[in-house]
Amino acid sequence: MNAFQRLIMHSGVITSTLLAGCAVGPDYRAPQAVTPAQWRTIHAASASTPTTLVDGHADLQQWWTRLNDPLLDALVNEAVAGNLDVATAAARVREARGVLREAGGALYPSLNATGGFTRFGAGSSAVTTGSTASTTTSTLGSSGPTNLFQAGFDASWEIDIFGANRRALEAARDSYDAAQWDRRTALLTLIGDVTTRYVQARGYQARLALARETAASQQETARLTRVRYQAGATSGLDAANASGEAQSTLATIPALEASYAQTVHSLAVLTGRTPDALIERMDAPANATPPVPAPALPVPRGVPADTLLARPDVRAAERRYAQYTARVGQAEAARYPRVTLTGTLSTSGTQLGDLARHSSIGWSIGPSVTIPLFDAGRLKAAVDIADAQREQYLIAYRSAVLTALTDVENASVSLAREAERTQSLQLSADAYGEAAKLAHARYESGSTGFLDVLTADRSLYSAQDTLIQSRVSVTTDYIALNKALGGGWDGDTDASVR
Repeated sequence: MNAFQRLIMHSGVITSTLLAGCAVGPDYRAPQAVTPAQWRTIHAASASTPTTLVDGHADLQQWWTRLNDPLLDALVNEAVAGNLDVATAAARVREARGVLREAGGALYPSLNATGGFTRFGAGSSAVTTGSTASTTTSTLGSSGPTNLFQAGFDASWEIDIFGANRRALEAARDSYDAAQWDRRTALLTLIGDVTTRYVQARGYQARLALARETAASQQETARLTRVRYQAGATSGLDAANASGEAQSTLATIPALEASYAQTVHSLAVLTGRTPDALIERMDAPANATPPVPAPALPVPRGVPADTLLARPDVRAAERRYAQYTARVGQAEAARYPRVTLTGTLSTSGTQLGDLARHSSIGWSIGPSVTIPLFDAGRLKAAVDIADAQREQYLIAYRSAVLTALTDVENASVSLAREAERTQSLQLSADAYGEAAKLAHARYESGSTGFLDVLTADRSLYSAQDTLIQSRVSVTTDYIALNKALGGGWDGDTDASVR
């Protein structure tokens, strides 16, 4: 029986011992999350108010496409491909995958090849030491230099009797899963931020268009009032009030322009570009202000238990709890003996070709045991630390569950109530529009004073501006609800991550 056969035979014995061993420490059990059977029902304030929420199955796949805005869809795709936070999350996935492969390799034997060459002359005594064998050769009295070639193999295998390496592999696998969920969290956050910024930008554009249109109308009214004043048909007070009202509306435009520019700059950075990269694409053509994207209502929410499965932050928190459960076992196993099987095979000869034919062969195989006897409580403290970390991640998981449930309920209330508010604001704006027409007609006929016109125009502009802001809020609440439900990207971002 040669050396390799003996090594294989001993490996089989050790494998049987390993299979009989057990992994110390707690086995992972998924924590139970207490969730309500269904979401709190949001009742409409009146029969005329449209239903905004239903309990049907939540369709979360590419939810932003239901806003029916091709430019928004394109920007989301560009952001997923170019955002730096998503790229960082993808790199962390690759890092975790490498750690997983490294941890898996610790379960298998390692094999190294060694080689050496020594040349020594006559009248000398040489001791040659390779990495696997020691050979002493005396050359006293030899007539010339002598060559010595050496080659060999050495193998080692830590027998994972108490499961230290298996627990490390469990922890690495759970960490890899958590990194993947973190990446999905980054995508969910990114898509929500891109969509929100886009809707806000469209809202600022609509408000700017309204302010400019209103200011132009008020300036025309001020001009006509001055003409009437010069003709003696009205007082100087009316002319001054008309001019002041027009200037007051014009004063709101610079602030809106600044807010619009800042929002577009932020949107460009989210897509991984410089702040000014989207100005031209977002600018509306003349007389064609894009509408504020509006969601299709009602929105199905599903059930709370489904949300916990869809929310990537909750899934990541659960995987980290599993990871640190495995680390408790890893720390516990360090308190037990470690058994390592080592083996060497070496051959030497004076000619290179002799290594395979006429060479001296040496081998060795045997186990070694390391038993921790005294460490002043260091290993026990490591177990206590790991157990405390595990408890922290259990608390973090429970906190993530409560946060997820709260996010959905808050977004549901906001969306439902804002939709009601929008409907009332629309009726208010319609009424003020009619009042403004009547005020102008009565003023032209001399039946009322200019103050009534001024009040009606101011009320109309305020109502229309507030209505635009409410429509933006409805859409942003819709975005927040889809984020809270766990909706996000369902495609690939980086081929190296798959």
